[in-house]
Amino acid sequence: MTSVTLRGSDRMLHVAFQDGTEADFPFLWLRDNCPSGFHPQTLERQFDLTSIPLTLGILEADVDGDAIRIKWDDDGHESRFDPDWLRRHKPGSGLDDPAAVAPTLWHAGTDVATLPRINAQTLMTDDGALLDFLKATKKTGLAFVDGMADDPDAGMAAARRIGFLRETNFGVTFEVRSMPNPNNLAYTSHALPLHTDLPNQELPPGFQFLHCLANEAEGGGSTFCDGFAIAEDLRQHDPEAFKLLSEVPVPFRFQDADYDIRRHHPVIQLDMFGNLQELHFNAHIAAVFDLKPDIMEAYYRAYRKIMALTRSDEYVITTRLEGGEMVIFDNRRVLHGRAAFDPNTGYRHLRGCYVDRGEFDSRIRVLSR
Repeated sequence: MTSVTLRGSDRMLHVAFQDGTEADFPFLWLRDNCPSGFHPQTLERQFDLTSIPLTLGILEADVDGDAIRIKWDDDGHESRFDPDWLRRHKPGSGLDDPAAVAPTLWHAGTDVATLPRINAQTLMTDDGALLDFLKATKKTGLAFVDGMADDPDAGMAAARRIGFLRETNFGVTFEVRSMPNPNNLAYTSHALPLHTDLPNQELPPGFQFLHCLANEAEGGGSTFCDGFAIAEDLRQHDPEAFKLLSEVPVPFRFQDADYDIRRHHPVIQLDMFGNLQELHFNAHIAAVFDLKPDIMEAYYRAYRKIMALTRSDEYVITTRLEGGEMVIFDNRRVLHGRAAFDPNTGYRHLRGCYVDRGEFDSRIRVLSR
């Protein structure tokens, strides 16, 4: 049975829940989260925190039927909380998040056949299968869809099943094929070393969807590596390089006739808890390094080290995309590239688009309800 204890001297309400767990709830937190302070349809907060004194106290607290009842001492306002809601939101623990999927790191020995894969029709029609696929894709950062329709817009339709598309200076979609007067190396037949897309952006795109419409040319194999695996190994075996790459921002720049987009990022970005959050690595659009001279040589050593690791047989996997196949990968984790191909031997055309990480995670949460 749920019970409450008022600890006025500590300005806390102690709650012992039915499942045997316990938690302390500060007075101001309880008043700020009173259910009456949220709009019933939008669920947005309407309560004005400045309307109450910081010294607000509780006159009475008890369990009333299925609710925890609190009467406040400022204006006699009464709050009623669902005990299960309080248990799930107890301060200091954080709300459970279905999209908080821990990454599974992988190396070159990974068999492409073991990576997440789904049929296009299943992706478009089966919510349960889509949820499992999205969670699996979050784990590995790399997955495949087969059975795509022979339609240039099929990849966009699949991506929109997950979230809205991220537009960049290349458009809502982009065509990866050899073309005259290219403004990006992807639009040539040259080899592309492993990289992440658009680190020159304030927020680089999240998940990339690349639909293979045709791949008849000789060469052109797709390469991938897990940037998180490289970064973790670097943290263990070369902490000095890791520290420089994760703490020192460097400039990236894309420029053509219409755009000049620049941004500083660290190559390895950590979250506030020191966990790997994303990578920004693209040697082709790295701008002229503007670091202080006294750390420049040490930084170049670290930068060269991670560049060498992205080309190591220890991390890189290669596959050949076929027409009707689509690859999905986390652009801020998984580095991608390709071997050179000969456009005189056949046509090669991939069509791409992006869905940001936030939309990807939102879809997981909604499907998990």
